[in-house]
Amino acid sequence: MTDLADFPITQRWPAQHPDRLQLYSLPTPNGVKASIMLEETGLPYEVHVVDFGKDDQHTPEFESLNPNGKIPAILDPNGPGGKPLALFESGAILLYLAEKTGKFLPTDPIRRLQTIQWVMFQMGGVGPMFGQVGFFVKFAGKDFEDKRPRDRYVGEAKRLLGVMDKALAGRDWFLGDDYTIADISMLGWVRGLVGFYEAGDLVGFDGFANVKAWLERGLARPAVQRGLTIPARP
Repeated sequence: MTDLADFPITQRWPAQHPDRLQLYSLPTPNGVKASIMLEETGLPYEVHVVDFGKDDQHTPEFESLNPNGKIPAILDPNGPGGKPLALFESGAILLYLAEKTGKFLPTDPIRRLQTIQWVMFQMGGVGPMFGQVGFFVKFAGKDFEDKRPRDRYVGEAKRLLGVMDKALAGRDWFLGDDYTIADISMLGWVRGLVGFYEAGDLVGFDGFANVKAWLERGLARPAVQRGLTIPARP
């Protein structure tokens, strides 16, 4: 196993347990995908807070691991072939952890691809669109006099929720009876949309009964409850 000190990120965030997977994150809708997955799988890991208030995500040390300057990112000392693996992008991290542990990703080729398609749906649609709604409802965008940009993203968020609601009809999870990384990828974003962003009324969330029930099921899972608070905010 290569010494993790060889990785510049450990200069700013030293590993107290270098034999464990290192998580660099904050409990945002993207960040909690990794922490929920780690809690669900039971993999030993060490967490490091990336403080946005200190602009940690744009330091040379963090960007040595993720040149895109976004959380979450991981450093696994026991990657493929026993070699260390540095990895960024929450969707890629979910896929990697699922393959590493053999959990939350079906082995059947068709169901595996169906799971991945929903993860891509979240990455390309749910995350970006819900995040834009948040900007226009919770942050600086709320002060824009022209509401057309806000309404555009609200309309797209409603459309995506409609797609999700239809897919969840008669199902507990996106893959039916199987809880997978597809669900893990979306729980934080839907929770954030109606909770932190306070946009539930704006998008008519109560009208998406299947999504609402799915969210309640997901939030009832103990590992999800833990993962949503990891790491603790500074």
